[in-house]
Amino acid sequence: MNITDIPAALISTAVFLLGAAIGSFLNVCIYRLPLGRSIVTPGSACPACGHVIRWFENIPILSFLLLRARCSACNQPISLRYPFVELVMGILAVFLWQKFPFQVDFFIYLTFCAAMVIITFIDLDHMIIPDIISLPGIAIGFAASFISNSMDWQQSLMGILLGGGLFYAVAFIFCLVTKREGMGGGDIKLLAMIGAFLGWQAIPFVIFLSAFVGAVVGLIYTRLYSKGENAQIPYGPFLAGAAICYLFYGQIIITWYMKLFMV
Repeated sequence: MNITDIPAALISTAVFLLGAAIGSFLNVCIYRLPLGRSIVTPGSACPACGHVIRWFENIPILSFLLLRARCSACNQPISLRYPFVELVMGILAVFLWQKFPFQVDFFIYLTFCAAMVIITFIDLDHMIIPDIISLPGIAIGFAASFISNSMDWQQSLMGILLGGGLFYAVAFIFCLVTKREGMGGGDIKLLAMIGAFLGWQAIPFVIFLSAFVGAVVGLIYTRLYSKGENAQIPYGPFLAGAAICYLFYGQIIITWYMKLFMV
């Protein structure tokens, strides 16, 4: 039986389960990387009581529901983030399979989306983008361009230079004029990584969309929660979200925009 003869629904289910399992591992990375702890050992445990999580308590999404969102040992609540990350990765995996069925690009961009999810939640929690993700990500994205069906190495290299170089120039000028830092180095390296995976064509789209959404969210947050004071909001999640948006819908949005405003 050829793999192409397997029913599409069965393949999608298997792909979703793969993505959810990856999401379970991403939860470990999100929790441990900022603490400088190994993501391999020891095994997963309840952060409240140290109870070692058994295999049947670590089934993506399902275990959360069966345990009723509480640790089986100490009854402390389990964060909703755990099944949410697993669900998001499962959905992203299915979307990627629909876009790149039976292609190496599926695995390339599954890796990319996993990195974006890790960066998003770490930046939300700690206001940092770990170099251990972004710097290897730049190298992996460039290396992957040599086997990708969607992009060549020249586009990837230009994406690295344009993404990292443009943000560095903006940050340098801002610091020179205002005498204070306006953009973290993590954002610069993240945009270089996005350029490595998506190519230079993605950079203007990602910058514009992330800046627009970030400005709107920042304004709303400041008005509702900060009582008019300046609030620090991490920019990494907006860059990551815009990058994933470009991966799936970038060309469609750009074509729509060109038809709407360039007639």
